[in-house]
Amino acid sequence: MQRGKFITVEGIEGVGKSTNVGVLRTAIEQRGIPVLTSREPGGTPVAERIRQLLVEHGDEPMPDIAELLLMFASRALHVKNHIEPALAAGTWVVCDRFTDASRAYQGGGRGFPQADINRLAELVHPGLHPDLTLLLDAPVATGMDRAGRRSDPDRIEIERSDFFTRVRDQYLELAAAEPDRFVIIDARASIDTVRREVTAVITKLMDEVLGQK
Repeated sequence: MQRGKFITVEGIEGVGKSTNVGVLRTAIEQRGIPVLTSREPGGTPVAERIRQLLVEHGDEPMPDIAELLLMFASRALHVKNHIEPALAAGTWVVCDRFTDASRAYQGGGRGFPQADINRLAELVHPGLHPDLTLLLDAPVATGMDRAGRRSDPDRIEIERSDFFTRVRDQYLELAAAEPDRFVIIDARASIDTVRREVTAVITKLMDEVLGQK
């Protein structure tokens, strides 16, 4: 059985990640490929409980190192119990964020060295890397304006614009370093335009894979 493909969707708040995870799922299903969608942090029952700790506005301060380690604790559950079994069964997995989010948010945003984050990644998911990453990119002001319309922003969504500027800059650095894996989509465009571009990217990958059979 051919191993499934692992596709991730990344970007700052307000760029349409959840919407376009759905676009990817629909396009893959229409080709008759089994597909699983998920998100990070979260993805399994226990990982979702960790997510709540990460996003809630609690009375106890959340140290940056605790945030980083909780992200990887959630990811360890997600990979072992959800992502890897699906990929091994030939299912394509589309995930709303993965380790690039830690590199951008805890690395770029919080200032943790990328080498430390990469060591955690190697411990938690050795050998597992996305086959394709779509980076939905928009200026911070655009993303914050869209995210600001949400009725109940979480602990990370209320960060200041300079935090998200560092996050976005790190995402763009990651994309520049791995152009064969990343595809940057201009999230400032209309919903229909972004949908067409996302569909074109996943169609190209499916054509390549199905053509190999």
